Amino acid sequence: MAGEGFVAAEAGARDYGSRVTFSVVVTCLMAASCGLIFGCDSGVSGGVTQMQSFLSDFFPDVLSGMKNTKRGVYCKYDNQGLTAFTSSLFIASALSSIVASYVTRRVGRQAIMLFGGAMFFAGAAINGGAVNIAMLVIGHILLGFGIGFTFQSAPVYLSEVAPAKWRGAFASAFGVFVILGAIFATVTNYFTNDIPGWGWRVSLGLAGAPGTLLVVGAFFVSDTPSSLVLRGRPDQARAALLRIRGADADVEAELKDIVRAVEEANRNDEGAFRRLFSRQYRQYLLVGVAIPVLYELTGINVINIFMPVVFRTVGFSSKKAILGSVINFLVNLVATLLSGSIMDHTGRRILLIVGGLCVTICQVAISCIMAVHLGTEGMATMPRSYAMAVLVLMMVSTFCMGVSWGPLRWVVQSEIYPVEVRSAGQAMGVSIWLCLTFMELQVVIRMLCAMRYGVFLFHAGWFLVGTICVAAFLPETKGVPLERINALCSFFFFAKAVMHIVATI
Repeated sequence: MAGEGFVAAEAGARDYGSRVTFSVVVTCLMAASCGLIFGCDSGVSGGVTQMQSFLSDFFPDVLSGMKNTKRGVYCKYDNQGLTAFTSSLFIASALSSIVASYVTRRVGRQAIMLFGGAMFFAGAAINGGAVNIAMLVIGHILLGFGIGFTFQSAPVYLSEVAPAKWRGAFASAFGVFVILGAIFATVTNYFTNDIPGWGWRVSLGLAGAPGTLLVVGAFFVSDTPSSLVLRGRPDQARAALLRIRGADADVEAELKDIVRAVEEANRNDEGAFRRLFSRQYRQYLLVGVAIPVLYELTGINVINIFMPVVFRTVGFSSKKAILGSVINFLVNLVATLLSGSIMDHTGRRILLIVGGLCVTICQVAISCIMAVHLGTEGMATMPRSYAMAVLVLMMVSTFCMGVSWGPLRWVVQSEIYPVEVRSAGQAMGVSIWLCLTFMELQVVIRMLCAMRYGVFLFHAGWFLVGTICVAAFLPETKGVPLERINALCSFFFFAKAVMHIVATI
């Protein structure tokens, strides 16, 4: 049941910006395509790291370990160099997203997306032509810079351009493009896996295609009205509103709300990160930080990246493992599209709660199957029927995640902060998520080797914790204009009590 603050905010919301024009669709799709570059790299990295041609060129120790019959299946991919190659992207992304938050306020969302696409193209080119591990890592760092800049700007761009009534659907498009990028990359891996010697180069090089698309497309979209007003360009902001709302639309009321919100932001322009930790914004910070932290502790991100490795662990061949990953991403795509079509009707909270409970059950079931049929040391061979059961449970888990936490973490995080700290808050959330991804990628294969099937129980526990936190703390932001979200007070009784304690510290 919504609280009084939410009712007041929703009742006070104007009806402006509810029209969905062709221009706003094109603009939002262009911004959402930033997700392609992350999805593409995730799909490429996960598939390439188990290709024989790639391992023989750069990580022959892993290849020899895979053939060692005395080594359990849980530990066959335990190699620090291999995880460093994959995880270097995320530490670079985390650092660049912090820098991007400062630059975005001065040059706008559009320029940041253009720069991010160019960096991603350069990184993919270096990776495709790599002759040693150093080039792989350097290329991945450049990819990380591209992801860090685009991740900081694209979700906020979508939230600021999309009509309030349909903001959830448009903002979730970012997650859809992440999955489309992963599908493109994984299908590429499926066909290049059979190319002896240099198939991995095709996979890594083709990752630059989304970067090229983003660079070209960024020239054909305008910046957001909020960003233009923030940089002292109200006439361009009015023109941008007319372009995305329709030439015959009355945008003056919406523009006045944007100007009023930006003027308040400008009065406190300096020290956005410092203010983010002040008492005034502590409740938003709590929610904005908790979402990426809890999401990453569930482990679903690194499991998706290493999905082919997981399927190899339970007994699938290399090509079938990649095919299983393709199916998994297709399921994720269907789920994310479904989420985008219903989240503005059902609300954010109920999807996060139901999805979290579903994934928890699936993770526990996967752990039980692996414990019984692979054994503690992973020396047994899993029967094909149970390996298929793991595949099905992974698909169900992916579907539940795709309907809930997958797309909604971007939606909630991009809309929860007031405008004066929105860029800083977005950068904070993205950086925390990327840093945690970096750390988990460093240890996930080691965790699989050390904890065996228990790694899925570990992540299931965090899914349960995250679901409880959403039920207790997360306000419902469905349909509330961004300029009015700072008036949102729809915390439940328990959350209100906790927030009161936090605010007085």
